[in-house]
Amino acid sequence: MPDQPLDDTSTASAAWFGPDTGRIPAGPPPRVRLIAPVALCLLVQVPASLWVAAHADHGLHWRILLHLALAVAGPLALLAARRFPGPTVAVVSGLALLDVLTTPVYGPPYLALAFAIALAVARGAAVWAAASVATAWVAAILVGVMIGRIWHPGLIVAATLALAASFAVGAFVRTRGARMAALHADAQRHRRSAEERERVRIARELHDVLGHALSQMNVQASVGLHLFERDPEQARTALQNVKDTSKLALEEVRGVLGVLRDGEVPLVPQAELAELPRLIAGLTAPGLDIALDDRLGDHAPSRAVQFAAYRIVQEALTNAVRHAHAAHVRVVLERREDPDPRLVVAIEDDGRGFGDADPTATGRGGVLGMQERAALLGGRIELGSADGGGARIVATLPWGRAS
Repeated sequence: MPDQPLDDTSTASAAWFGPDTGRIPAGPPPRVRLIAPVALCLLVQVPASLWVAAHADHGLHWRILLHLALAVAGPLALLAARRFPGPTVAVVSGLALLDVLTTPVYGPPYLALAFAIALAVARGAAVWAAASVATAWVAAILVGVMIGRIWHPGLIVAATLALAASFAVGAFVRTRGARMAALHADAQRHRRSAEERERVRIARELHDVLGHALSQMNVQASVGLHLFERDPEQARTALQNVKDTSKLALEEVRGVLGVLRDGEVPLVPQAELAELPRLIAGLTAPGLDIALDDRLGDHAPSRAVQFAAYRIVQEALTNAVRHAHAAHVRVVLERREDPDPRLVVAIEDDGRGFGDADPTATGRGGVLGMQERAALLGGRIELGSADGGGARIVATLPWGRAS
């Protein structure tokens, strides 16, 4: 009879008992779990066999020696239970049957059989255990009657309950091992999910920082080239803006990557709505007018909301410059009560807009990043066409607690 194949649950149980399948770091080491049953069985059965040898009739030397050999063989057979749980329980069942039928006097139970049953069930060889124990139990009753053994009803009931308890212990250990393995797998999945979310967050930050910086540098470099001969001073200012933008972008990139190192903090503080005028000034150039309409007054949302709004405006302006080729862009900040206070950020341009494409399709021109930022705070992004035919992006974010 081959070993019963292990399914997912038995694989989890094997992880609890065996050394090869993602062992859960709980409980005693595998070597201890292997040696402990053997040592306990030897301590129980061998001294009892020696006691029987000392007090039995001297005419039963062969039975005494056989009883002592069986007391040693059963526990030693448990050493193979990890690799071959099915054959092991069959062998120990046979040894227990031989011990019961040949023992000179009644002694302690054949403890190795209980461990063999529990180990076999826990390792997924329950069919082996049931078939072996049932065969040995029926043979003990029938052969015992044939050779004149008298089985007391109380002894039969006690032995049956002990065998059932051994099966129950094995099933409990198997179930517990499966549960522990499932918990371990869930923890691994959560850890991988957290790592994936962190990678996405870092990628989003790098996309926004680098995309905007490159766009701003491109605008200012174009201004510098355009005014190089006519207005050298203005061209010099544009090149200085390129230098400042690249420096700030490098610091922001280092700040984003700093989260990958324990204990490292960003080199620059997180951007807030107060930084929007500087952001707009860096992108403003001949042929591109960006207007900021700040209706918040002295009110300010939480820092997390300000940072998300800043990045959304930054990405929208970058798209307006790089993709829409807009000439006029308008940014509006206002607080609405509907009924909870919310920050509403609207960005409109007169560029090419979304064309025939679905403006709600994610992943288009950084829209995915804006939608993710809003969703993380419980807000939303609405995309559509402006009155002049360009693009209109409206971000609605919870106000949060000002800090």
